[in-house]
Amino acid sequence: MAGPASCWGARKIEHAAQDTQGRDGDPLIEPATPDAIARAARLLREGGLVAFPTETVYGLGADAAADAAVARLFAAKGRPHFNPLIAHVSDLHAAHRIAIVGALAETLAKRFWPGPLTLVLPRRADSPVSLLATAGLDSIAVRVPAHPVARALLAAFGGPIVAPSANRSGQVSPTTAAHVAEDFGTDIPLILDGGPTPHGLESTVVDLTGEDPAILRPGAIPREALEEWLGDLGAPRGGPIRSPGQLASHYAPRRPLRLEATDVHTHEALLAFGPGTPAGALRTLNLSPSGDLVEAASHLFAHLRALDHAPVRAIAVMPIPERGLGEAINDRLRRAAAPR
Repeated sequence: MAGPASCWGARKIEHAAQDTQGRDGDPLIEPATPDAIARAARLLREGGLVAFPTETVYGLGADAAADAAVARLFAAKGRPHFNPLIAHVSDLHAAHRIAIVGALAETLAKRFWPGPLTLVLPRRADSPVSLLATAGLDSIAVRVPAHPVARALLAAFGGPIVAPSANRSGQVSPTTAAHVAEDFGTDIPLILDGGPTPHGLESTVVDLTGEDPAILRPGAIPREALEEWLGDLGAPRGGPIRSPGQLASHYAPRRPLRLEATDVHTHEALLAFGPGTPAGALRTLNLSPSGDLVEAASHLFAHLRALDHAPVRAIAVMPIPERGLGEAINDRLRRAAAPR
């Protein structure tokens, strides 16, 4: 039976949720005004969950230092507990309070923060971040987001916020507030609406815990930009999962994907790229008719969600060049197409 403290915590969260719940049981999507951000910070302090935009995708936030809040986040997403979370902080000084930030990390942080770069660093022994959030590892994934709503929420909350993508585990990441509501309904009491996310792909994750840096997850900062500072980056090392985005099956729509498609089968939708798309699809959405990989990245998850709702049996995906942001796009597509 729960003790008085846990019951009090549950009552506070329930009260906060009642204050922010939409009418007729609808999820509350609210423009990210200063008042809404202040309410979101209060919900986080009381152990609740809040969805909010970052420059990459929408995140589902919880107090990084509260075991119960982190456990609630894992349960809401259906996320396996061995898959660690990213701790979002307001600046480099705040990162020093939860991680050991060496000289190379300082260099990357000064170049790419705030922004869509996550660094996996040694965890400080006195880090306040819940061990559940880091899957019990001696490392911690840290990011300073650039989106003004995320930054305002971090400032109002006053501590680190763990925030994986605001979708059910393994499904397509959300790039609008409506995507979050589609996945969670009223399970999340407050969704801060900051409009479509500008990058549309999660952050690039770089592991700095070993002798040589390694990309654990390609993302919104392309490999080439990082290699200007780090030299050639190797493949991820073996061992336990050290950051989000390393599961073999992830980012998956309900419909199966057929990659590298140069034609369209009966009952397929088409996720196209560039000019000259094949005919015959029941529905076609083009990531970028001009072949612009930045535009393609920003449309990827929204287009996958839209085609997943079409009356089709599968989604054919045209080839995407494996350069620049194409590496991250293809990473997401391969994981989305993997056996489940």
